[in-house]
Amino acid sequence: MKNLKYIYLLTASLLFVNCNDIEDIDLDAPEVMEPTPELTAGSADFSNYVALGNSLTAGFTDGALFQASQNLSFPNILSQKFAIVGGGSFTQPLTNDNLGGLALAGTRIQGPRLVFGGAGPVGLESVIGPVTVTTDIALNNPTGPFNNLGVPGAKSFHLLAPGYGNLANVPLGLANPFFVRMTGSTPDASVLELAVGQAPSFFSLWIGNNDVLGYATTGGDGTNPLTPVNGAPGVGFDGSYGALIATLTAGGAQGVVSNIPNVIDIPHFTTVPHNPLDPTNPDFGPQIATLNGIFGQLNQVYAFLGVPERSIEFSTTAASEVVIKDENLPDLSAQIAGVFNASTAFPLFVQSFGLPAEAAPLVAGLLGNIYGQTREATADDLLVLPSASIIGTVNTASVGALVAQGLPQALAGQFSVEGISLPLEDKWVLTPEEQAEIATATAAFNTIIEATANAAGLALVDANGLLNQLANGGITSGDFTLTSSLVTGSAFSLDGIHPTARGYALLANEFMKAIDATYGSNFEASGNLVNVGDFPTNYSPALQ
Repeated sequence: MKNLKYIYLLTASLLFVNCNDIEDIDLDAPEVMEPTPELTAGSADFSNYVALGNSLTAGFTDGALFQASQNLSFPNILSQKFAIVGGGSFTQPLTNDNLGGLALAGTRIQGPRLVFGGAGPVGLESVIGPVTVTTDIALNNPTGPFNNLGVPGAKSFHLLAPGYGNLANVPLGLANPFFVRMTGSTPDASVLELAVGQAPSFFSLWIGNNDVLGYATTGGDGTNPLTPVNGAPGVGFDGSYGALIATLTAGGAQGVVSNIPNVIDIPHFTTVPHNPLDPTNPDFGPQIATLNGIFGQLNQVYAFLGVPERSIEFSTTAASEVVIKDENLPDLSAQIAGVFNASTAFPLFVQSFGLPAEAAPLVAGLLGNIYGQTREATADDLLVLPSASIIGTVNTASVGALVAQGLPQALAGQFSVEGISLPLEDKWVLTPEEQAEIATATAAFNTIIEATANAAGLALVDANGLLNQLANGGITSGDFTLTSSLVTGSAFSLDGIHPTARGYALLANEFMKAIDATYGSNFEASGNLVNVGDFPTNYSPALQ
């Protein structure tokens, strides 16, 4: 049945027929309905649609994968629209429940989903109590083949990797538990092999986010490096992406791909301020005078060494910056220790902590080691979302290390308060230099994605531009405006990385628009884009 929209027709003769006086004249224009076009696929063949990618393709949200989120993944939304114009069935590797989490032979390896706790994200179990994770990769995997091959955590080269879904490789760190659920009787098959084995007529590929995101979420500390831009398939992004597209299109399949957003614009990196230390906090405010007294001694050393910009001072009237370790700074550990040891007043300072004067060399060395690459955070630094839960807490590992070197337990605790007396480690902060590395890699990856897509005649979604809009004023869709703000922005879920169901609906619309532009379909013109307001922004803790 055709969709109809209203237009106004002005016909003067109709206004005056049978009008005996002016009161009889109807000045309101009659409403006449104009038909919109029927939905057409254009030249696209949606009969067998397969989606490849990472957590964004899987439907991951609120820090987990669960049935409700999978059912509202953007590929599943697309498949329902494709079905109107010849699309076939679309099978997903559904989890067992709406709790989220994964188990391996009864042992939990991924936790349940996040929920809104009134002030921010909290774990599901903190609200409803302990739960049993029932999706077990050793005991109850679903049967494929699966049209949705989105694998949370996958990087570009992982889609090519044999054994990435082999259960035996999980303890070795060589396999992905989520992909283990998909491989069935072919545990060493790659994601790409499972995709082409279904002879797709149409595919979507959104990959590359984790090639930069892993580096970003670990604060650029090097434990999860950026994927090299250049290199052979399985090594470099260009080789891996080129191999994916060449193989997927070799049989004549059509498709849509997406570039990757600049991940530092997502709420995982923009929610925690650089100055979260509140002087009215009873756990912090009363300590400011003592802290400033201690740092006052260190600040004199910084000034003597010619780096007064590293000085640390907490405000009694305004929010203060956290103290961070910046590995881009020259390490002045030895120099700091040397200045303290050369000071005749330093032993008295040491005695103020209840330590003997003989402990001065020990304390000088500890201060040098702790504050050799330290500064206050600035507005240009980005703190990762999990840092909110550790700022102001005592680092027990630091306490143990200081006690082992001779400090009393209480004093060791005073020098181990995260972000205050103990500089935040690199993994909690993205410095401007690390942000620049991410931006450079993202731009290079997107250049490769665009060139490869254009050469293959594929549709291209500009997810990077979309996120930029979300982060700078928002995007209005229907009656709703979505932004990149955590919780209130509607686009991003409680983990600060993955979209809400409403965010995935917005993405599905962008994919359909890109398909329209390349293949001559008319999802948008025919009124077949989805109404984002029909999709939720959060899930109740009661949903199980």
